[in-house]
Amino acid sequence: MTAVMRGVRVLEVAEHTFVPAASALLADWGAEVIKIEHVERGDAMRALAATGVAVVPTSANVLLEHSNRGKRSLGLDLGSEAGRDILYRLAATCDVFLTNKLPAVRTKLKIDVEEIRAHNPRIIYVRGTGQGERGPEADRGSYDSLAFWARTGAAVGVMRPEYGHVPVPPAPGFGDSLGAMTIAGGIMGALYHRERTGEAPVVDVSLLGTGIWAMGQALALSLLLDVPWTPPPAGAARANPLSGNYQTKDGDWLAFTCLQAGKYWPPLCAAIGRPELATDPRFATHEALLTHSTDAIALLTGVFAERSVGEWRERLASFTGQWTVVQNTLEAAADPQTVANGYVQECATATGVPVRLATAPVQYDEQPARPGRAPTFNEHGDGVLAELGFDWDSILDLKLRGVVA
Repeated sequence: MTAVMRGVRVLEVAEHTFVPAASALLADWGAEVIKIEHVERGDAMRALAATGVAVVPTSANVLLEHSNRGKRSLGLDLGSEAGRDILYRLAATCDVFLTNKLPAVRTKLKIDVEEIRAHNPRIIYVRGTGQGERGPEADRGSYDSLAFWARTGAAVGVMRPEYGHVPVPPAPGFGDSLGAMTIAGGIMGALYHRERTGEAPVVDVSLLGTGIWAMGQALALSLLLDVPWTPPPAGAARANPLSGNYQTKDGDWLAFTCLQAGKYWPPLCAAIGRPELATDPRFATHEALLTHSTDAIALLTGVFAERSVGEWRERLASFTGQWTVVQNTLEAAADPQTVANGYVQECATATGVPVRLATAPVQYDEQPARPGRAPTFNEHGDGVLAELGFDWDSILDLKLRGVVA
């Protein structure tokens, strides 16, 4: 893979997933990322035992690995003048400063735009927040389950009255990971702008804004019609029988999205062993098929329930319409397309525990970016300080005073 970010140096003052996962992507693409962690406890993710969606195994904290692979770690007390001096000296050597600290905390720690830019006017300053940098709740913390999922209409978009509850996000860090990709793209655009003009922008990305964008088409329709977006009721009639899900004999599901129903109806009929349905007057034209959609859905429901998902994979292999098997995460990781494109890669933790991680979704020159491992807490502290010109006696003094870990 072409390391498109090689030569770019990133300084991160952030924890959890949303913002750290952004610099993890940059590290995958070749950037050097220096992660500043709390001088005593490190990133809060290091001690996370459960997310509310999943329990984190003690053998390998893969949530930490996902959002911190390929970085260098320095434990630093930013509440001390000596700690801030080290941060400022590091900022002077970096291209990007990345943080998820709230405005009040940035002010308290003296790491806001003006303080960092005083030591490096060309640095790209990046803020990742819950609800945005402005407004009455700018200083209020959040998580992706709140700002991205619950607040933007995403949860309502998959909610059904029969559930009797608000659906949780489909995965830990779901909105965080999407937001991280957004931040990474924003950083790359800012670096490009700086190279062209010499101007270093301030970059803002929020979970709320990312969620609003993800719901953008539904939002546009809602605003146009002045009706909140909700999913269709369970069992609601579908106009297109080739756009929907069908259960197989063994309880798995097939998903179809053939928007040109009339075009794909004859080859589907052949694939399922019912070629006579292609010339059935109810379904012989696109218009007739849509008019008699209920009948077609009933027929397909019965046919697909007759065979296992494995059998349907074989029978539908040559079908030219758009379809897939509804898969769980283990099946997705083993999917031949996942394997062929390197979307999941093997690596190992600092203690040698083998893990497999999702790769960066953008590939360069047809090669996946292989993720490195997350650092242990303060693993690179002494080396980073030495690069700044501190000798061993000075480093030891900083350790004894609690400035560095």
